[in-house]
Amino acid sequence: MRIVTFFILLFLSISIQAQTNKEWFPDKLNIQPFTPNLLEARNGSMFAPGKDKLRLDIGVSKDFLQFKSEGQTISFGADLFTYTRLRSEGKFKFPVETIDYFFGLNAGYKKKERKVEFGARFRVSHISAHLVDGKFNQESSKWIEGREPFVYSKEFVELFPYYKILGMRIYLGLTYIFHIVPNVINNGIYQTGFDYYFIYSDLKSFTPFIGLDFKLTGIDGVYSGNTISKVGLKFGTNPSKGFSILLSYISGKSIHGEFYDLNENYLNFGFNLDL
Repeated sequence: MRIVTFFILLFLSISIQAQTNKEWFPDKLNIQPFTPNLLEARNGSMFAPGKDKLRLDIGVSKDFLQFKSEGQTISFGADLFTYTRLRSEGKFKFPVETIDYFFGLNAGYKKKERKVEFGARFRVSHISAHLVDGKFNQESSKWIEGREPFVYSKEFVELFPYYKILGMRIYLGLTYIFHIVPNVINNGIYQTGFDYYFIYSDLKSFTPFIGLDFKLTGIDGVYSGNTISKVGLKFGTNPSKGFSILLSYISGKSIHGEFYDLNENYLNFGFNLDL
């Protein structure tokens, strides 16, 4: 309730002060997704060679209101997406093992000064995770690897301030989980990272990019590091719509809630539609 009140008061305050452009459902996001950060809306797929694992991402992030004035933009929006783990069994069979659902509200502030841009994104969000039939052996009527489904659910707030110059953007991430099941997971997540889109004056049809994200997450009071690195090529310019092919390395605790206590290290490659 306090978070809802905060959003209402912030909205009213900005609405009163804003004296210039107001736009409902603009075409472009105020704060672009942080490329290596896991919890961003994407539409694409990633494949882990040698592990017969696939990840399918489906989602959307949309600003429904923006205020613009003198190089500054304030926005309010929503995020809804899933990231799903599938198993490849050949002959185009991909049983779904687990799926994570994310939805929430966001507010963003951005200011541009010549070649420099800085701002922050605030989100209040919910995630729930579920094992699916691809993790269940129909013949033995048992869950594969002895992992049975359990309730995984968390609600949290996060703040991502960032600083960008030319194609380089550096960010911090501070997350507080105010409700979590199972409750052995630590309430705080501490994060930092960057993404960089190379800018070439003579190459406008595609844009190479790299990114690195590091976060500290914990179980039973003990913290450990999680790393996601990415390198890719976007057909189009950032932040316009386009198509990206990329290579990614993930190391640390599993990104999927039902496997939150498992350590995973793997390389994967795939594509993403920047819609």
